[in-house]
Parts: sequence; C-alpha cells; structure tokens
Amino acid sequence: MYGIIGLGNIGEEYKGTKHNTGFMVIDALAFKWKITLKKVKYSSFYGKGTAKCGRNKEAVVLVKPITYVNLSGRAVKPLINDLLIPPSRLIIVHDDLDIPVGRFKIKVGGGAGGHGGITSVLSLIESNFIRIKVGIGRPPAKTETVNYVLSQFSPEEKVIMEQVINDVAEAIELIIFEGIEKAQTVYNR
Repeated sequence: MYGIIGLGNIGEEYKGTKHNTGFMVIDALAFKWKITLKKVKYSSFYGKGTAKCGRNKEAVVLVKPITYVNLSGRAVKPLINDLLIPPSRLIIVHDDLDIPVGRFKIKVGGGAGGHGGITSVLSLIESNFIRIKVGIGRPPAKTETVNYVLSQFSPEEKVIMEQVINDVAEAIELIIFEGIEKAQTVYNR
C-alpha cells in the first residue's frame, strides 16, 4: 500500500490557495481513481482504494490532513503507524516557494526547506519519504510570505496549475508502477 498525502489547510477560505496545492493533487487522484475521501480518521479526510494503470493495480490511501499545514505531522505519524506504511511508500505533496509556477520536483528525503508542514512531519517520522514539491514561485517584493501562500492563483496561473496537477498525478502513478528513479528521470528536468 502507498500513502499519498497532500498538504493544505482545511476550510472554504483556503480552497484554491497556493498553500493548498497538495490538496488539489489529492482531489485529482481521488477523481481519477474513483476514491471517496469522506472518512475522518487520523486527523484527516482519507479514502482507501486502488490505483490503476493499465492492468496494474496497487492499494493506496489518499489523505488530506485537517490539522492545518504547519501541524501535518500529527496526521501523518498515526496514519503510517496504524496502516504500516513504510517511508519508501509514503508520498507527500506540497507547495514550494523555490520552484517556479508550472514546475515540480520529485525527491527522497532532505530537510524542510522552510516549509512548516514538512518541518512538522520531519519532527515525528524518518526523513526518507518521497516528496513532490510543486512550484508556486516567490512572492513579489514587499509581499509577506504568509499572505502570498494563502492567496489565490492568478487566472493565468490557474491554467498552468491545472496542467501541473495532472502531471503530478501522472508522476505519482509512475512512482507507484515503475519506481521513483523512473519518475525522477522523466519529470525532474
């Protein structure tokens, strides 16, 4: 089983914000794989189901923590402990200020890079999980980082992000069915 966790903030006021990019990916995967995220357990909305790619199938759990981004570790730790998901089968998707809008990077391990949600996760579990860092770009000069990550994408960025979300979903399928190295080769340009 793979655990796929998208970081974001719960609540209508945060829907579609840059900080909720991880939630957007989970929603896209839930639609693609026909998995319903209703159950509230592990301080998360989550749903179990099957990822399918051709004839290949793999059990997955899709997760949207309801702890708010900066406390995401509180949702991740009990989930992976209870479901016995090893770090090598844990994929966490989150926004990243250091990557331009329209790009993303797949990596294993590493530090938090200033991301509060990853800091929270790293404080509670091993660091060798798979991360997909989705670019939201840097805030304009004199814009507070907090205000920027909690802002909506511009109309132009929304179009770009729709494609990026689809690409990230495909990258996750590639990780599951062909391995992390293959996905990094294809998507880390």
